Amino acid sequence: MTRSNTAIRLVSTKDINRQQWLEVRKQGLGSSDAAAAVGLNPYQSQLELWLIKTGRDADLPKPDATDESSPMYWGNILEPIVAAHYTKHTGHKVRRINAVLQHPESDKSWMLANLDYAVVGADDVQVLECKTAGEYGARNWREGVPEYVQCQVQHQLAVTGKQAADVCVLICGQEIKIHRIERDEALITKLIELERRFWHYVLTDTPPPADGSESAGLALRYLYPFDTGNTLDFSQDKEVSAVFSELLQVRVQADDYKKREDFLRQCLQQRMGEASKASFANGSISWKRSKDSVVLDTATLLQERPELLKQYALTRAGSRRFLVQSQNS
Repeated sequence: MTRSNTAIRLVSTKDINRQQWLEVRKQGLGSSDAAAAVGLNPYQSQLELWLIKTGRDADLPKPDATDESSPMYWGNILEPIVAAHYTKHTGHKVRRINAVLQHPESDKSWMLANLDYAVVGADDVQVLECKTAGEYGARNWREGVPEYVQCQVQHQLAVTGKQAADVCVLICGQEIKIHRIERDEALITKLIELERRFWHYVLTDTPPPADGSESAGLALRYLYPFDTGNTLDFSQDKEVSAVFSELLQVRVQADDYKKREDFLRQCLQQRMGEASKASFANGSISWKRSKDSVVLDTATLLQERPELLKQYALTRAGSRRFLVQSQNS
């Protein structure tokens, strides 16, 4: 049964462009932000999301919705096709919402949602979320709906008060799967608690802790792109000193593992000889030569035509390097 609270239509999306829509989304956490906000998005860290929500994302790389090699492009193109096949498979009619929705309770007004479609005239399901998964992303769907998508859908149900949603995913362009997600009150309560904690980071302009992901590393590079030349003395700070000591230990272990990996790889290569592939009971390896390629000899070219450097020079932005040195090195 659908709950009585009705989401507020914050902004109509019919007459705004993508940039305006993104600005509206900065007023709160949308359903696609939910997993990142609670640390469960494999593609985006809390720190990167925080940069976006606090307006520090101007220089961050952004997906191009018009790039035909981008998953976002094909997701947008295929979404109505996925919805049409959902109707064909289930008999449920769907309609677009065309609005950014807001949680009706004032203490949760930061909770926003964009629904792909509303399901019309069905008693057991009210929301449709359309997804596409390519060859790389398909593995995330082998065991059902990925955790980060479940967070997205439960957030939608929390904002709208609806009882259930169907997730319709197109796998590798040739297989449609439909998964039902029922409203989970315990999960929603925990989700709101964790999202509220993240939103507090935004309101207080406090960066959340890094999580070791590639996304967090990217965010740190854009958050602190320059150094001042100052030296900080952490020798009396037990907490930070413990982190540094563990880093030194981990680097030694990683170096040992790398040496062992190199040795094992070389053993296998030596046994393979000129063979291209070898199979085992639990997997396989390949050792193939790549095709020859033609490259430009820029060193010789600039030596013979030095004026070209001035004519076609580009400035490459510098970046900070993180170097570790122990007392024994």
